[in-house]
Amino acid sequence: MKIVYFSVTGQTRRFIKKLGAEFSAYEIDPVDPFFELNEPFVLIIPTYEDEITYPVIEFLKFKNNAAFFKGIVGTGNRNFAELFIFTAKNISKEFNVPLIYSFEFNGTPKDVQNFKEAVNKLES
Repeated sequence: MKIVYFSVTGQTRRFIKKLGAEFSAYEIDPVDPFFELNEPFVLIIPTYEDEITYPVIEFLKFKNNAAFFKGIVGTGNRNFAELFIFTAKNISKEFNVPLIYSFEFNGTPKDVQNFKEAVNKLES
């Protein structure tokens, strides 16, 4: 399964690097999010206001991308309590895809393991 991600401060990008070569990943370009991806993917998105993450919505609505969108993972800071991963929760509802995992900042080795298990479970 392809991994699509959006990184604002680099935390999500650091998590992607921890995954190694097991997954092929594509980073959404905030300047030009109009990329057609014709294969199933999981989206990893940090928690930010809609104005910052709008390129992700543009990517998802571009051509048939939403049809290949299979699951979402949220990242953020648990100190934000009920606002933790709210971006991922909102996109999950809007596009009717499961929220398969969440983690803080750039994730721990356990988060990497749990993420891989969640993606493998989604694929089966």
